[in-house]
Amino acid sequence: MPQIVTAPYRIREVDGRDDEIADVLTELHRLTFFSGASVPPFDWGHWWLAYREATPVAFAGVVPSTHVRNAGYFCRVGVLRRHWGHRLQLRLTRTMEARARRNGWNCVVSDTTGNVVSANNFIRAGYRMYWPLYPWAFPDTLYWRKSLISASSPHSTHSKRR
Repeated sequence: MPQIVTAPYRIREVDGRDDEIADVLTELHRLTFFSGASVPPFDWGHWWLAYREATPVAFAGVVPSTHVRNAGYFCRVGVLRRHWGHRLQLRLTRTMEARARRNGWNCVVSDTTGNVVSANNFIRAGYRMYWPLYPWAFPDTLYWRKSLISASSPHSTHSKRR
């Protein structure tokens, strides 16, 4: 039986200030969050769309954190249900982290409430749970943090002896 090859997914950073892009982001938000979260201001921060062929099927966004100094806040990620299982949330997370590093942020923070799939994706992407000094969400919210600062390797090529 011949193997069916599906089109790959492409991820592109987009300008949320563009009205057409904002409309696409709004529609994807509506289709992935239903009424479970308010639509964020797409004209702030950095936004990505994941495409299958020419069709947007997922999105993500990061904004400067208002709760943690020199950090990005991973404010949204949504994948249309029929595209689950292709690691799009993980790929969007890694793309967002690369932007956060270029911005010079020390870490990325986020939160999940009642979303086991996203919590497991944070774990898969190397995030750790933490408790912020001033929690900003609901009492049952889980808070996530990932450092973007590389620790220097103890296996340096330079001798420690003089």
